[in-house]
Amino acid sequence: MRRHFTVPLPGGRSLQLGARTLVMGIINVTPDSFSDGGLLLDPQRAIDAGLQMVESGADLLDVGGESTRPGAHALDEAEERRRVLPVIEGLTGKVSVPVSIDTYKTSVARAALESGASIVNDVSGFRYEPALAGTVARQGAAVVLMHTRGRSSDMYGQASYHDVVGEVLDELRESIAFATTSGVALDRIIIDPGLGFAKQAEHSFETLARLREFGELGRPVLAGPSRKTFLARPLGRDVPAAARDWPTAAAVTAAVLAGVHIVRVHAVAEMVQVVRIADEIRKYHRASDE
Repeated sequence: MRRHFTVPLPGGRSLQLGARTLVMGIINVTPDSFSDGGLLLDPQRAIDAGLQMVESGADLLDVGGESTRPGAHALDEAEERRRVLPVIEGLTGKVSVPVSIDTYKTSVARAALESGASIVNDVSGFRYEPALAGTVARQGAAVVLMHTRGRSSDMYGQASYHDVVGEVLDELRESIAFATTSGVALDRIIIDPGLGFAKQAEHSFETLARLREFGELGRPVLAGPSRKTFLARPLGRDVPAAARDWPTAAAVTAAVLAGVHIVRVHAVAEMVQVVRIADEIRKYHRASDE
C-alpha cells in the first residue's frame, strides 16, 4: 500500500495524502511559460481558470509568476509579486482547496503566504535562496522541495549523472536536511524529483520509471511531467507543448502506478480522469508489487 501522510498547513488545515492521488492544477501568470505563456497574465482570467480547475476536480492550485523553463532568466521580485498576489488573493477567497506559490524568492513567498497561500513550491529545494527556509518555518507553511541543478538559463549544462536516481536522491536528502535544520518541520515537507529540470530526456525517463525509489526518503512525492519537452522525444518529431497532453497522460499514469502522492498538471479536467483510472488500477496491485 502507498504510505499515508498528513501534511499540516497554516490555519489548522492539513493535506491528507495516500488514499488517492491528488491533482495540482498549474496557473502560469507569465507571458513566457513554455506551455501557455500569456494566456493567464490577466489576473481575473487566471482566477477564473483556477475556479474552473477546482470545478474539474483539482485538489490544489499552484500559482507561479516566473517561468522556470530551460533558458529562462530571473524575474524582478516586485514584478513577480505584482503578477501573483492578486491571483492568490482572488482564489483563496473563493476556493476551499489549498493554494501553492511557485517561487524560490523569499520576499515573494512571504507575501504570498500572507495573502492566503499555504504551500511554497520551490524548484530549487532551498538552494537559490536559503533564507526562504526560515520564512517557510516561521509561517508554518508546507513546502515542495524540488530537485534541480544550476539556474534555468544553464540547467542542461549540469545534466551529467552516473546514476541519476541515486544522485537526485542524495541531493534531495541534502535539501531535506537543510530544511529541517532551518526549522521546517519534517512533516511539512513534500519532495519532487524534478522531471525535466537539469535532466536530459533519458534522465527524466529513468527518473519517471524509478519513481517508487523516492519513497525511501520517507516523505510524500510530487511528480510534474506535464507537457515537458522530454515527452516529445520518443515521438520522433517536434510536438508543441500545448499538444503534449496525450504523452502527459502516459507519464501521469506511470507516476500514479509508481505510488506518487500528487501530480502537477496543466489540463486538469483530462488528467483528473487519467488519475482516477490509474488509482483504480493501483487497487489491484499485489502486495509483492508494492
